[in-house]
Amino acid sequence: MVKNEIQEFLPPIAPQFELEQAGDYSQYILYSKAEIRAVLRSIIQKEARITVHFDQGRSLFLTSLIALQSDNTEIVIDVGGSEEMNRKALKADTLIFTVFVDKVKIQFALDRLQRVEYQGRPAFIGAIPDELLRLQRREFFRLSTPVLNPIRLSTTLEPGGQAFDVPLLDISGGGVGLMVPSDLAGLLEKSQMLENCKIMLPGEGLLVVRLCVRNMFDVTTRGGVSYVRVGCEFISMHAARLSAVQRYIIQVERERKARLNGLS
Repeated sequence: MVKNEIQEFLPPIAPQFELEQAGDYSQYILYSKAEIRAVLRSIIQKEARITVHFDQGRSLFLTSLIALQSDNTEIVIDVGGSEEMNRKALKADTLIFTVFVDKVKIQFALDRLQRVEYQGRPAFIGAIPDELLRLQRREFFRLSTPVLNPIRLSTTLEPGGQAFDVPLLDISGGGVGLMVPSDLAGLLEKSQMLENCKIMLPGEGLLVVRLCVRNMFDVTTRGGVSYVRVGCEFISMHAARLSAVQRYIIQVERERKARLNGLS
């Protein structure tokens, strides 16, 4: 049992859970029961400490997973350190479990818990979740693209066939940041797929890619210019195209360092 590590609080803003933002994190969600059970077993093996939120994120307690039942349909969970909080958890309709294992964020939800006795100790039991988020992102170096002679991305937005031609703010092996006028940004939304996007990379030629809109936020420069920064992820990026992006980034960085060394 987790002792003396229990909190109940009322934050001004309820916490946001990636599991509930499927549009932004769909690529990290597992649906295979075999994969989900394997992740749960790794949590048990590591004896990882888990934070459980409920009551719309206003209450939480710390726990750990004890075991998977022999039929692999239910999971045994340690009770928290406060009996009052344990009673509240049993009344909760949804509980969000969050844990880090080897720096990978894992998150899943259980609809209801039941109180049981497991090997002579009090415990909770719940059905194995239908989906589980395993958030392990590859981090890429992000290169700011030229301002005076910007690299541009062009495509056609569907439906409607609206021409879309905007400059890049940055590029990495994971995607691009776009500088989009407000009127065009109104045609975009999170998780939207952008097909047949054309980018002319200096020294590498034409790059044709598929993108997914991941985030959008308003930006105003010091000069008072407003635009929307649209972050897009490369989808099903072919190895040859990824290599072209990486070569371009390496070349630009090499030239930048050479200029700096020349000035020193």
